[in-house]
Amino acid sequence: MNKIFTLVVIAAVFVCSGFKINDDKKPNVTNLHLTWQVMDNNYQNKNQALTALVIANKSHEVLPAGGWKIYFNSGRGFTKAAVSNNALIEQVNGDLYSITPTSGFKDLKPGETSRIEFVCDDPVVNITDAPEGPYLVWDNAPEKGYSFGSYDITPYKPTYQGLITPEIVYDRNKTVTDIPADQLVKVFPTPVSYSPGSGSFSFAAGVQVSSADARFSKEAAVLRNYIGGIFGKKETVKPGKVISFEYKAGLGNEAYELSVKPTTVVIRASANTGIYYGIQSFKSLIPASALAKTPSSVQIPCVEVTDAPRFAYRAVMLDVARNFQSKQQVLKLLEAMSLYKLNVLHLHLTDDEGWRIEIPALPELTAVGSKRGHTLDSKRHLPPSHGSGPEVNNPFGTGYYTKADYIEILKYANDRHITVVPEIETPGHARGAIKAMNARYDRLMAEGKKAEAEKYLLYDPYDKSEYRSVQYWNDNVIDVSLPSTYNFVETVVNDLISTYKDAEAPLPTIHFGGDEVPANVWEKSPAYAALKSTHPEIQSTNDLWYYFYGRINEILKAKGIRLSGWEEMALRKTTLDGQPAYVPNPDFTKEHLQVDVWNNVLGGGQEDLAYRLANGGYKVVLTCVTNLYFDMANYKSFDEPGYYWGAFLGIDKFFSFIPYDYFKNADVDKQGNPINRNIFIGKQRLTDYGKSNIVGLQGALWAETVKGPERMDYMIFPRLLGLAERAWAQDPAWATEKDPVKSKEAYQAAWSNFLNVLGKRELPRLSYYNGGYDYRVSKPGISLQDGKYFSNVEFPGLTIRYTTNGKDPDAGSKVYTGPVNYNGGVIKFRAFDPKGRGGNVAEGGSNNLNP
Repeated sequence: MNKIFTLVVIAAVFVCSGFKINDDKKPNVTNLHLTWQVMDNNYQNKNQALTALVIANKSHEVLPAGGWKIYFNSGRGFTKAAVSNNALIEQVNGDLYSITPTSGFKDLKPGETSRIEFVCDDPVVNITDAPEGPYLVWDNAPEKGYSFGSYDITPYKPTYQGLITPEIVYDRNKTVTDIPADQLVKVFPTPVSYSPGSGSFSFAAGVQVSSADARFSKEAAVLRNYIGGIFGKKETVKPGKVISFEYKAGLGNEAYELSVKPTTVVIRASANTGIYYGIQSFKSLIPASALAKTPSSVQIPCVEVTDAPRFAYRAVMLDVARNFQSKQQVLKLLEAMSLYKLNVLHLHLTDDEGWRIEIPALPELTAVGSKRGHTLDSKRHLPPSHGSGPEVNNPFGTGYYTKADYIEILKYANDRHITVVPEIETPGHARGAIKAMNARYDRLMAEGKKAEAEKYLLYDPYDKSEYRSVQYWNDNVIDVSLPSTYNFVETVVNDLISTYKDAEAPLPTIHFGGDEVPANVWEKSPAYAALKSTHPEIQSTNDLWYYFYGRINEILKAKGIRLSGWEEMALRKTTLDGQPAYVPNPDFTKEHLQVDVWNNVLGGGQEDLAYRLANGGYKVVLTCVTNLYFDMANYKSFDEPGYYWGAFLGIDKFFSFIPYDYFKNADVDKQGNPINRNIFIGKQRLTDYGKSNIVGLQGALWAETVKGPERMDYMIFPRLLGLAERAWAQDPAWATEKDPVKSKEAYQAAWSNFLNVLGKRELPRLSYYNGGYDYRVSKPGISLQDGKYFSNVEFPGLTIRYTTNGKDPDAGSKVYTGPVNYNGGVIKFRAFDPKGRGGNVAEGGSNNLNP
């Protein structure tokens, strides 16, 4: 999953607030402004950073020297005492910290600034390392938090190893061949067989869409609606131009044939899904220009396509628990997934920081667990996380899908041949559920209903176990020894089944999490002691793992549902040479459980975990952090957002992933340094039997850093297209070529083709398709040569613009068409999509290049 916090970075600190405290008047904190700065990224010649929070008092009142705290979120660790000797920083729980002024902090008068300087355990790498969501709480009103007037992050120019500069980007982009658009394959993802014909099909409003087989009538309606959307009007059917659907026996469920001739288009398949994918391929033949404005007609090139997917399971995992995304944004993602033939949406609906789906039988799950705001007891809602701030009505920390919302999502997905897999995180990552059931317990106990209050309790109130999860929570693990835990699970499962039934949507599996349960949990639980006394097979808390998932599996099996989870669900704890170790659990292999395997961090020792589980008999979905995590930063640069604890993942990592031998193309470690291939010595390779257990690929967007739909689009697109290509297209020649020189040459040719397809066809399409997607527009590469600046971009076809006046380029700036004479000062380059939306700026001048 996402191990946020082996991580690195920053720290900083907050302080401030506004005004003198009066009993009859609350101060206006909005007149206090914060700025975070990096001061020294190698403080005291150690792997740590000195950072500062600067407080500016723009009010007319004094900020007192005490009587307040600043709270903020961070995934980093800090020294407790400020270097500036004026504050203490302390962890509250999880990623929530507090700053308390000490005697060294003096009254801050109007117009003055004050600095609080702290040491962070790790150096700063990118903008994501900054503290998030600072707010102030007055000591005499501890129930209320106040946001500051502003919080700014000072741009930083790091010099760390592995930094990707515009010069490096330029050199990388130089290897990409510019391929004329008419030479590109016009169906994406790459089909099994593609043969261009001669001539074109004139596509216009009124073209006849017919189905010789009534079973395909729904798909015919889909295409008619799409045609209406393109041409903006409906006309009488025109004779002579026909798009028809035909049944053809013997094709796979998702296979299809597409034939485009000057007067007819025929899509053949054995199943509705195949017809649907044939329609999607036909849509990919339509140039993006047809979506930008209403055309009178469109010329579709004649082609013959035979196609079927490589993997049956082609998934996107979307975390809506850490930061919420609206129903509309989920629907928008589903539409893009369907365009690129991805067929599973794995919704991570619950976690420590939120419960996002209505369970009618347990209303507290959303009444309490779906809200975040300032609190220190989590009785009415959860505390701020990931910068969600002090207000409960914040748009990303708070939110959930009503049953009606979720049914709409399911129906929308079902219409697009996408299965929605719900994930209910257990037994770790469950603080949202635990606190919600605590609130239920308190309510019913106050009503004198003890038995009912205890029915769904998820923790033993007398448990004195002490632990910290990877994300620093000390109260986020369900007590699996409690009978009430299984009441809870069965009730949630029953409500999910009801919701899916009402939506007439399939529910083949429920994902029950299973990762990152910390050491020392349950050890001092009376419920565990009681269970152990009556179950001789339970010798230690390690055995609770198998007890818990065994019972979950029985609950689901009785309802005809398969259990799936993260990889730890399939592992048995043991020892090797006296050290803790994990091996595939033989007890569960006969149950045909499906596991999503994320952990193949290069150098972490588990590089072969997915292959060991597949070889051991488990059905495995490759969700590898080294290649398939959308939340990882694209590359190592301060202005590139995202985590990087597992890897830096540009779109090349998605495209270059070799599912059956991902060791082969591993070239750099998680810091971007050349890989030491000795780490693969002794690691298991995938057997032929193991290959039969690799059911598919999954790209994962963990949402700690994802606030809002724009950032979600930025992190997912266009990397989703790399995932789609690897999951759908057949094994490429460069992946199986044994000669390393030939393999590299074949890869480079395929890589150039892929980037040209995206830059000249698919990114322009995504600019307009379904209202447009805010995909990441790559920063240009630049290079100063003989007094001239050269520039290029990762995706041929995007427009580069530049300025020489120090201002950032905008959609009206000069278009780069060739080398620009440099006469001193600052010169800036920026790439733009067809709508004029720009990416990050590459800056040259002053004898250096900014990162």
